[in-house]
Formats: sequence, structure tokens, C-alpha cells
Amino acid sequence: MPDRFARIALAAVIVLLALFVAQPYLTAFLFSAETPRAVTARGDLAPAEATTVALFERASPSVVHVFAQAAAQGRALMSLDDPDEQEQGQGGTQTGTGFVWDAAGHVVTNNHVVQAATQAGGSVSVRLSSGEVVPARIVGTAPSYDLAVLQLGRVAKTPPPLAVGTSADLKVGQAAYAIGNPFGLDHTLTTGVISALQRRLPTGEGRELSGVIQTDAAINPGNSGGPLLDSAGRLIGVNTAIFSPSGASAGIGFAVPVDVVNRVVPDLIRNGRVRNPGIGIIAGQEATASRLGIDGVVVLRVLRGSPAASAGLRGVDLQTGEIGDVIVGVGDKPVHRLADLTAAIEAAGLGQAVDLTVERGGRTRTVRVTTTDVAENRL
Repeated sequence: MPDRFARIALAAVIVLLALFVAQPYLTAFLFSAETPRAVTARGDLAPAEATTVALFERASPSVVHVFAQAAAQGRALMSLDDPDEQEQGQGGTQTGTGFVWDAAGHVVTNNHVVQAATQAGGSVSVRLSSGEVVPARIVGTAPSYDLAVLQLGRVAKTPPPLAVGTSADLKVGQAAYAIGNPFGLDHTLTTGVISALQRRLPTGEGRELSGVIQTDAAINPGNSGGPLLDSAGRLIGVNTAIFSPSGASAGIGFAVPVDVVNRVVPDLIRNGRVRNPGIGIIAGQEATASRLGIDGVVVLRVLRGSPAASAGLRGVDLQTGEIGDVIVGVGDKPVHRLADLTAAIEAAGLGQAVDLTVERGGRTRTVRVTTTDVAENRL
């Protein structure tokens, strides 16, 4: 009897072992899906997802891919056949993003995107969301704001302009959406939040742009000139720069606030340039002033016939090198560097009187000047 029980137990163990070894093969034989599986109904998108999808579908047709070609010469002619070099801004081609501003076919982008094409022989083309590539001309540029306006050539149908919002009531933490062409990849949507407000960003001609929006929505090379949108799909900024040691997104991107864009772009469309409020001076270099222990803006030159000249401001003596006036305040606000002065004058606007606190030879006095329209590299 014990022998019989042992034989039965041994047989059971062998059967179980055989089943264990054969189990993967049996499972594959019995349950393999050798025909397409039935699709499981997903159900509705989550409300946040549906909002983002609708936002992209509504805004993306207005976003374009910008190609700025410098005058072909030298090494550029040898590398035009390499599309990878062109996409990365080599071979004389700079690429970026833009968006349709109005029904007339004006496109807004960054000045640095089209800068290569501003010289004689340069050209700009734009690829629409439909895939159509059309030539464009540069209507005007504003290096101080890193903005430019293009005019589309003949198109089958002008894309709709983006809805314009305001940057005056933005809050840190609210959602932000960036659409662009990073690394040449058309119509890429990235999302994030507004990380900070009132940042300062260096732009062309030695100026700094104040009130800049900071966002963690991924912005990479190729996003420049693209729109930053709020959750309603309204334009709240123009993506212009990133802060990154590697050159790729590190979660810190910057956008020109839409209230600045909405003021500058009409000027560019009307006049081809932006009216810059100023007083008619050329400021000395901040680094040099700092080395000399000067806290304020050194007046290097005073332009003839300018409001500064009428107010009696004096620049550096070219014969002796003696420093003339140093501007240390505007109204009741101190001026420590050029950005403080430009921000105060821009806030005042054109044709407005401003009171400057000026130091000369150890003495401080207040002078009143009226702002006027000055060139890009003047203040």
C-alpha cells in the first residue's frame, strides 16, 4: 500500500512538472492573438485634455515655419545641399517660428530669426501649416524688442490671425502653451506654466527688455518667434530665448509680453521701424562705469538738437576724457544701470516730460527733458 501511494505521488509530481515546463507553450498555443484585437472604447477625453486639444487645433493653423537665407557666398554655397546644417541655422540659413498677425498676411517673428536676411541678397520664405511654402518680405524690424514683421506673398488662403490677449493680468502658476518648430519639427505643442514675471532680457543695441515672461513650457532652438498662449488660446507672448548651458530646454524660457508686441507691431507695419522714446544721448558702457565705481548711466555723447542738448546735458570730454553727466535717477526712481533708464523712459512714452537726477563734478541737480523719437542705437 505505501508503495502504491508513493508511485501515485511520484506520477503526480511528474505530471505537474511536465505541466509547469509546458505552460508557456500551452499558453502561447491557446491564447495567442493571431488576428487584430478588438478596439476598446476609450470614452471621453478628460476635460483638461479636451481643452488642450481644442486649443492646438484652433491655434496651430496660424503658426508658420520661417526660413531666413543670407546672401549665398563662400562656404554657404558649399553646404546648401545639407538639410541638417540648414535646419540648425548653418549654411547661411536661419530657421524659426512665426504666427499670422492680421488678415493682410502679416507675420510676427523674432528679429534674430530673420537677421541673416536683412542684408542685401538675403531672402525669407514661410511654410504654412498646409505645407505651402511662400516667399515673404521683411516689413520692419525692432532689434530692441527682438521683434520683426513679415509680409506673406501670394497665398491660396491666408491663415486666420491668432486671438490677442493681454500680459497685464498674468499670474505666476497659470497654464502656458507654446507652439513652434523646435529643431525643425513642424507644429510642436509644449505645455507648462508661467514661472515668473517681470524678468529682464538683453536684446539688440545694448538694451534690455523689461517685463519679460518666464515659462517652463519647453522652448528649444526653432521655437523662437512662436506664440505663447494662455488656456483660452490667446496670444500672451512671443517666445524669444531660453536659458540653458546645453542649448536645449532646461525649463527656463522667455517670451516678449504681448502688450509690448501689440504696441510695437503696428509701428513696424506702418513705418517699418518702431518709435523709440528717448532723450538723445549715447550711454557709456556699463562694465566700464562699474570698474570706475560709478553708480548710474554715464552720458557718453549728447546728440545735437536733442532734448538732452536743450536741457544742457554734457557728455564725456573727448579731449581730456573727463566725465560729464551721470544720470542717477528718473522721477522718484533710482537709476543704477541703462535698463533702469530705458524702462523709465519707455514707461513715460513719446512726447512726455521726465525729470532726470544728474550728477556732475560731485554736485546733483534735476533737469526736465521731453522724450522724442530716437534711433535704435540711441536713448
